[in-house]
Amino acid sequence: MATTDPYRLRAPADGPHGTYGASAPALPRGEVVRTLLWILVVVSAVANTVATYAEAATWVHLTCGVVSLFGVVTLAVRHLRGRR
Repeated sequence: MATTDPYRLRAPADGPHGTYGASAPALPRGEVVRTLLWILVVVSAVANTVATYAEAATWVHLTCGVVSLFGVVTLAVRHLRGRR
């Protein structure tokens, strides 16, 4: 009797010795978008921190803030829509 491991990322193929299939499962588009949005938020926050230490102009801080705000609001909206 085969058991399933809830922590396994992929199910083993029906091949010999429980080998995995040749191709990895495709990521859903929503996962890619969410990952890119998180990267955008982190990069803009780091850029804002660097701009603070570099004593950059106000427009640089405002641009980083707007980009961060866009990413956070988009992530929140996607999360709330996904709960429905």
